[in-house]
Amino acid sequence: MPDIDLSRLSLERKAALLSGQDFWSTLPVADAGIPSVVLTDGPHGVRRQVGDFDHMGIYESLASTCFPPAVAVGSSWDPEVAARIGAAVGREARALGVHVVLGPGVNIKRSPLCGRNFEYYSEDPLLSGRLGAAHVRGQQGEGVGASLKHFAANNQETDRMRVSADVDERTLREIYLPAFEHVVTEARPATVMAAYNKVNGVHAAQHRWLLTEVLREEWGFAGAVVSDWGAVHDPVASMLAGLDLEMPGPAPENTRRIVAAVRDGELEESVVDTAVRRILALADGAAGQSGGFDADAHHRLARELAAECAVLLKNDDDVLPLAPGRRIAVIGEFAAAPRYQAGGSSHLNPTRLDNALDAMRELATERDNPVAYAPGFTSDGSGDTVALREAAVALARASDVTVVFAGLAEGEESEGFDRDTLHLPAVQVELIRAVAAAAGRTVVVLSNGGVVSLEGWHDEVDAILEGFLLGQGGGGALADLLFGDANPSGRLAETIPVRLEDNPSFVNFPGEQGHVRYGEGVMVGYRWYGTTGAPVRYPFGHGLSYTTFAVGGLTVESTGDDSARASLTVTNTGTRAGSHVVQIYVGTQAGPVRRPARELRAFAKVRLEPGESRTLSFDLGRRAFAYYDVQDAVWAVAPGDYLVQVGENAEHVSAEASVTLTGDAAPQELTLESTFGEWIAHPVIGSVLLQELTAALPADQGSRLGSRPELLQAVRDVPMKRVVGLVEGDALDATLERLMERSRVAGRR
Repeated sequence: MPDIDLSRLSLERKAALLSGQDFWSTLPVADAGIPSVVLTDGPHGVRRQVGDFDHMGIYESLASTCFPPAVAVGSSWDPEVAARIGAAVGREARALGVHVVLGPGVNIKRSPLCGRNFEYYSEDPLLSGRLGAAHVRGQQGEGVGASLKHFAANNQETDRMRVSADVDERTLREIYLPAFEHVVTEARPATVMAAYNKVNGVHAAQHRWLLTEVLREEWGFAGAVVSDWGAVHDPVASMLAGLDLEMPGPAPENTRRIVAAVRDGELEESVVDTAVRRILALADGAAGQSGGFDADAHHRLARELAAECAVLLKNDDDVLPLAPGRRIAVIGEFAAAPRYQAGGSSHLNPTRLDNALDAMRELATERDNPVAYAPGFTSDGSGDTVALREAAVALARASDVTVVFAGLAEGEESEGFDRDTLHLPAVQVELIRAVAAAAGRTVVVLSNGGVVSLEGWHDEVDAILEGFLLGQGGGGALADLLFGDANPSGRLAETIPVRLEDNPSFVNFPGEQGHVRYGEGVMVGYRWYGTTGAPVRYPFGHGLSYTTFAVGGLTVESTGDDSARASLTVTNTGTRAGSHVVQIYVGTQAGPVRRPARELRAFAKVRLEPGESRTLSFDLGRRAFAYYDVQDAVWAVAPGDYLVQVGENAEHVSAEASVTLTGDAAPQELTLESTFGEWIAHPVIGSVLLQELTAALPADQGSRLGSRPELLQAVRDVPMKRVVGLVEGDALDATLERLMERSRVAGRR
């Protein structure tokens, strides 16, 4: 932190530093040589405004590269993709005079309806955390701070300024906090952004448990906590909770309230001083403005990285890549007017914009592929729907392969509201079905920020390429993938369900009367589908390639009481170079809590030439096997057997091996409040309990106890003191006291 004598500053001046001087910048301290810090929206590009300001993408911004948004980066399963985007964003931020770019967002995709899912990576915290950390390292490596957001449990847009996310601590610790924890501890972002919503009834921007006890004391965060724009409700409560900077500013009334709180003794001035130092440290660590950035090079990078992100969902009879010499019909408005980003605070003014139609025509010329185009539909509903569809069908009938570009218009998904359906617009579904009935082969290319339903047309088409939102180079990247100049390597970072009703959050999303209950607990996304056996259209981790891979030689060995190492060999068995995502899952029934069937615990994306093999090892540390024990408020590894699985995706396991871990071997200390079932399950006491009880009871009672298993089952969940109460006299007292002492001795070992 800068060495500034804060005693030289009045309380009023220090309090004024705790909010911005305007919409996008902090107050400078000119006499101390501390400049203003400029913060601006991201994360997949720099939204630098110099005229009218807003936080919803209404007003224009300076031109910058629109890289693939997080929905696409998540599907890359590649931290290197995230790091290269972060570094490029950092370079452009410096060129545009920005010191902190707001992002990345690592909130979990709890429901596929969340309107801001395009800005988040995944439904899995490990994948989100690793990608987020890579982005932060890349961006901050260029001298531009990151703002990790939105902390925490911010998983919907409906009533987002007020809704209380009511979620138990185990679910918070295992699902909604780990991505933040990983980024904070591994990449050290300059700032963390407190979310709009409440968490269990308390606004995140004034939630001491989140901002101080967890973020700072447990995770060691040393940067500044900044509010989301307009998220502060009580500035004094926010200061006491650990918030440093309220944005936007100025906020003169809140400044007066902070000054009054200090003078009234409600707030220690030292708390103000600490927050001021953290804010000033942002300016102290900010790099100076650079001379510019190479827009052409960044556009090429955007196209290259976009090709790493698209997911080939289906490819019957290898209809893709498109073969030379075949007549191609391109249908769909999105081929010519691409959908490449979404609305809201991350909406950018791109330096240029590729469209797939032009890129396909350019590549087709080299391959003698005649390409014809028909819009087929309009995204705004204008035009003659029937005539547009009939023209498209006629074109498809006269071609060898038809490529339909479908998806959601920007107005259908954005920050600020949630979707109410997963379905494509009816006009597009009707078009796909009509074209598929007439065409020899049909390929559908999708552009959407959140997953869409494939039902009603999936089985009628030959191939589906899910592009999600790919940024300004996405049109060229899609052409590269369709013609085979790039090999698809993306994998789904979220499940595509058969029905919206199958999603575990369905009955609770988006809540009611100011509350949203996270009733599914830890069973989010693929954890739910895999545990319940509910069918899905495509599982988390699914994705095809133009080549084939084989994974073999899996071995797993323990490396400690609570850790293991998995090794395997992956081989490209096909004829093209390509990349394979190795996915390592862990499943167990050990321990006292319900665990998902399997959970992603490691992954790696490896590129291989045809015939090439590579051996990979994965160190699975304590957290790969742990659950969060709410009773003792610790991460616990239960003694027992664990299945380490290699998954083609979260549903299909290609290899598995078991490992037995000693875990946290110290057993629970038993008391009379412990249930009879806990006594029976105790690793030291359980094996002798019935024998000891039988010996302590009168002969007639002891014999009944041993011969009536239904009695034992009936009292399994009854505290032992109640079980003792069923026996006349004090026959069991000495025996139970002796057994409890044995459990205490065992627990201390």
